[in-house]
Parts: sequence; C-alpha cells; structure tokens
Amino acid sequence: MYICKNNNFRQIPFLLKRYYIYSMKKFLALALVCLTIGSCKKNDKIQDEAEEMKVSVEIERYDKAFFSSKPADLPKLKQQYPYFFPETVSDSALVEKMTNPLWRQLYAEVEKRYDNFDLEKEGIEDLFKYIKYYYPKTQIPKVVTVIQDMDPEYKVIYSPEKNMLIISLELYLGKEHKFYEYPDYLKKTFEPAQMMPDIVDAFSFYKVKPPTDRDFLSQMIYAGKKLYLKDVLLPKTSDEDKICYTTEELKWCEENDENMWRFMIEQKMLYDTNPMLVTKLIAPAPFSKFGLDSDNQTPSRVATWIGWQIVKAFMENNDIPMQQMMLMDAKEIFQKSKYKPVKN
Repeated sequence: MYICKNNNFRQIPFLLKRYYIYSMKKFLALALVCLTIGSCKKNDKIQDEAEEMKVSVEIERYDKAFFSSKPADLPKLKQQYPYFFPETVSDSALVEKMTNPLWRQLYAEVEKRYDNFDLEKEGIEDLFKYIKYYYPKTQIPKVVTVIQDMDPEYKVIYSPEKNMLIISLELYLGKEHKFYEYPDYLKKTFEPAQMMPDIVDAFSFYKVKPPTDRDFLSQMIYAGKKLYLKDVLLPKTSDEDKICYTTEELKWCEENDENMWRFMIEQKMLYDTNPMLVTKLIAPAPFSKFGLDSDNQTPSRVATWIGWQIVKAFMENNDIPMQQMMLMDAKEIFQKSKYKPVKN
C-alpha cells in the first residue's frame, strides 16, 4: 500500500470544500444578476407597452371658472357644474366665497402655481396609460380642478360612477406656503410631487380589497398593497414620494426594519386587534409610537413601510398577477411572502 507522506494531500478535502463554497457563491451571484436582468427586461417591456397607449385627459378648470365669475353668473355656473352646487348651500354663501378677499387671495396663489396645468395634465395622462395597461376596462375620467376648504382628507376625489377626478389645487402649493397652518407632518404632503401618488391612493380605493379582519397584520398589508400599486402605476416616481418620506426617513426604515420586525413579533402585535396600533404605527402622525424613549426619532407610519416590504416579497416569490394579489387575504400574502428582514 502506498502512503503519501505529503501533508498537502491532507488539505485536498478542505480545498475542495472551499472551491465548492466559492463556486456556489459565484453561482448564486450570477443567478441573482440574471434574475435582476430578467426583471429589468420585463419592466422595460411593460413600460414600453404602457407608454404606447393612447390616452387623452380632459381638464376642466372649475377653480378658474368660479373665481373669474361675477355673482350674476351663478345661474350659468350651476348649469355648467351642477355637481358642485348642492341645495344645502345658499347663493349668499357662494357669493361670499366668490368675493371674500381671503378666498380671492388663495385663488391668486393657486393661479401663480397652476395657471398653466400642462405639466400636470401630462403626468395624469402618463399615469392613466399604466392604469389602462393593468386595468383595461377603466374609463378615462374627466379631471376637474377646484379650490375647496383645505381639507387634507379630500385632496383628490375619484368617482368612477361619475367618471370624474377632482383635484383640490389649494393643497399642492408646497409645504412652506404661508397659508398652511398645519403640523409639519401634514404640510409635507402638500408638495406638488404628491399629486400623482394621491391620485393613485384615490384610485386604489376601488381596486384594493379592504381587510375583513381587524388584526394589525391585515391593516399593515392593506397599506402595503396601496403602496405597491404606486410601484406599478408610477414606475418613475421615487420611493420617497410614493410614501411621502424624506430620504433620511426612508433610510431609517431600511436600516431598522429588522429591529422593528423583531419588536412587533416580541410584542405579539401581528394578530392584535387593538385599533391603537393603527393609530400609533400606520396613521399619519409626527412620528411612530412604539412606547420607547427614542420614538421621536422615528418616521411616522413605519408599519405601512413594513407592509409594503411584505407585499414586495410576496410578488417576488410568487407568480401571481398584481391585480389578483390586490384581492387576496392578508394572511395568505404574509405566509407566502417568506418575508424576513435582513439584519443590518
């Protein structure tokens, strides 16, 4: 029997193991690159096909029509825009709004920013190209611009029944505008860049199935679905604008997702039905409320961000059309998402 006394011979199994690990790493890296390239090609194909669609949006400037009219023109306005004149509003109240110096000043400020609405019209048409691509039966609505009561709850109203999209322009003058007497976390939603994401939010009300369960996980994933709809309908929009975060807030979420997820698991939040969790971690606020001393350093709505990541993980790990996912149960999405944030 020949026995090799060369010590290097004993290293062969170790070297083979190292080579195997190195090869596997190269294979996985190559596979990831291929998947990324394949995904990019698919997205490029979708973008090309969507942007080839013919969409023309009709814009009606009711804000201009109302504030450029005189009280004697009210009958004509009512005939042209009957849906803006409920019987509960008296003519005297309408004349007061039409002639009041503060309302006139607000109209002047809107005119400074939106006298020409061509850029916004182009953005709305681009958005509806993607809507028509994914939801071919959707009718292109008439877009009506208005100046209302500065109510953040009604920045955009979408009514497929009336085939109308109403945009309150006084709420898109920029967060530093002198007329905004709101907390900072609300004022940042008044940027012009929020108009298209707000339109998707209004549209999502008719396409994203609301949760039937009251648990926190269902509420998170519902919020995440609406953000994912912005991913597909607004592919050129930044993640910051989709979720209305600063770059720093987005980075904070990316760096702390594993910590947040672990905290939610440890505190048994996922299947908790306490509505205060939604108030603290999903609803708009100055910051998120975990009950920790460092809460004021967190972005608001962090559970919305986590819901977004769960939905993204589901779509990456399952071959299911986006439209079908929007109607699925939250728990099934969570189970099949294989979501597990990576520790940073």
